[in-house]
Amino acid sequence: MGAIVVVTTVGDEQEALTIGREMVARRHAACVNVMPGVRSVYRWKGKICRDGEFMLLIKTLADEYEAVAGVIRELHSYELPEILSFPIAQGDERFLAWIRESLDKSAPADDEEDDQGLDLDDTSF
Repeated sequence: MGAIVVVTTVGDEQEALTIGREMVARRHAACVNVMPGVRSVYRWKGKICRDGEFMLLIKTLADEYEAVAGVIRELHSYELPEILSFPIAQGDERFLAWIRESLDKSAPADDEEDDQGLDLDDTSF
């Protein structure tokens, strides 16, 4: 049961946070990093496009890939969302164990959020 990172990009922060929260709440991902400031250049429907995006780095297990991809397809606003998976070749064993433990669906659910006063307009976090 190897660990993987799944990557996707979205057009706005709220969508990124919604997808990230659902991944963790459904125990399909241990952690989702939301990285602002991504600049993408791509060809779409015969035109070269440039957009600002948010990248999501989703830490999970290979067994969860289909569920992760399903959540992305369900909640993503793009017609064709990027869904790429990369195996984690090496990592700190304690961190990898934490990923496995975080995805244990038999563990008691305590989905109370600890926002710690999270201000979505504050880009310093």
